[in-house]
Parts: sequence; structure tokens; C-alpha cells
Amino acid sequence: MVSRSSLINGGRFDWSGMVLYTLLTFFGLLMLAPLVYLAVTAFKPVSELFLFPPRFFVINPTLQNFKELLFAATSSVVPFSRYIFNSIVVSFLVVTIGIVISTMAAYPLSKHKELPFRRGLFSLIVLALMFAPQVTQIPQYIVMSKLGLMDTYFALVLPMLASPMGLFLMKQFLDQIPDALLEAARMDGASEWRTYVSIVVPLLQPAIATLMLLNFIAAWNDPWASTVYTTTDQMKTLPFAISTISGGYGVVARTGALAAASFLMIVPTLVMFIITQRRVLETMAHSGIKA
Repeated sequence: MVSRSSLINGGRFDWSGMVLYTLLTFFGLLMLAPLVYLAVTAFKPVSELFLFPPRFFVINPTLQNFKELLFAATSSVVPFSRYIFNSIVVSFLVVTIGIVISTMAAYPLSKHKELPFRRGLFSLIVLALMFAPQVTQIPQYIVMSKLGLMDTYFALVLPMLASPMGLFLMKQFLDQIPDALLEAARMDGASEWRTYVSIVVPLLQPAIATLMLLNFIAAWNDPWASTVYTTTDQMKTLPFAISTISGGYGVVARTGALAAASFLMIVPTLVMFIITQRRVLETMAHSGIKA
């Protein structure tokens, strides 16, 4: 909320500040409108879904769309809850293991000056950022197939663990931590593992929260892995389920179920953003600060 004193400068009303706050509020609401429309559409009855002209807000909210979603899923071999479970498992593994790999790999690259080929390895990481993800999809498929990991959680998780963006983020954030802090821990007798767990990881909390958000969004919204690496419906994830609901000749009849599925798809992402937003802003604030 804007206070009155913030708009008064030298006894005069700050009209430019008022206009700025008004514009920011307008554009903020404009960006929020699609999410609000998605949420209210999930609770619209069929009579309101096909109104013309369409109405933004729901008049008679109902849970019928969610019931139809469960009915459409239970009519098949695999229940809809299985898709949600698979997405939760894959997202959790990608986030947790990805953070461990990125932090442990970035620590020696940033703080172990004696590491052989340290600059060359970091140059390769930066070079990997220049390639689009589609470039590595065919090699990843061949590797998963040759290893016999198709139609398993390993195939859904392993290709997403190698994150050049996460490693780059952690390394750049670690560069801001004073080397004297780590040297003091070693002089006190702390091992490298103890230094990593007790000092490095706590100081990396803002960067970890940012990587957690990015990895979760990438894993939760990814339909590619489920489509390519799995052959049975029991291993499919939620994005694949939504694509099956939105496809075919029954798309009009399933409009309400599709709206409910899209709402369930976006809620975890919003929750994750709300949880990590403060730490993410800290990462942005420290991105240009050098120790």
C-alpha cells in the first residue's frame, strides 16, 4: 500500500509518482488476469463455459469439472491420481538431486583454485548454455535406450539432472563468498565435507531457492520425457494426461475437465513461487555484488 507521505514531496503532491504507481498496478493486474481467468474457468458450469460473449468471472461456481476430470481418467486403465503421483515423484527427484549435483560441482570449480582444467571445465559449461535443449534430445534418447532405462523413473529424471544453468548459477554465487571464510573453517580443522555442509550450503540458500524454482517448473511442465521415454500409461505424467484430455474429437465435451486439469497443473507452480520468491529476489539483488 502506498503511504501518503511517499507521494508528498516538499509539501507538494507527487503526481508523477501517482501516475507511476497507477501504471504499475494496471500492468500488474493485466499480467494476473490470465491466471485469474484460468482459476475461475475451472469452476464454471457447462452453461457458462460456452456463453457468448464469454464472462470473465463465474456466477454459479461448481466442482462438476473436477468430477468430470476424475471420471474421464477413471474410465481409462490408469487413474488420474497416478499421473499426479508420477509428476510429484519426478519433480521431487529432479529438484533435490539437481540441487545436490549443482552445488557439489560448483564448489570445487569456484573455491579449489588447484583443480586441474578448472577454467576449461567452466568454459565448457558456459558453452553448453548456448545450445537449445532440443539439440540433446536425440542423444539422450539413445543413451536411455542403450542403458535399458526406458519406461522407468530413471529415464524421466536422469536427462534433467545435468543442468548447465544450475551449475553456472551456483558457481557465480559462490564466487561472491570470501575465500577467507572457508580458510578459517579449514584452519579450525573442518573437513571439506564439513565446510561444504556447514558453510557453503547455508550461504547458497538464495541461489538454491532460485534453482529449486527453475528445476521444479521445468520438471513439472515437461511433456517431452513422458512422451518419449515411457511406453505404458502407468509411467506417464500430468502434462501427458492433459494433452490426452485436450486432444481428439471430444475436446469440446471435455472443456470443463481440461480447465480443471490446467488449474491443477498451475497451482503447485504458484505455491513453489510463493515459497521461494523472497530468496529468488535476494539472488537477483546479489547478482552484481562481488566480495
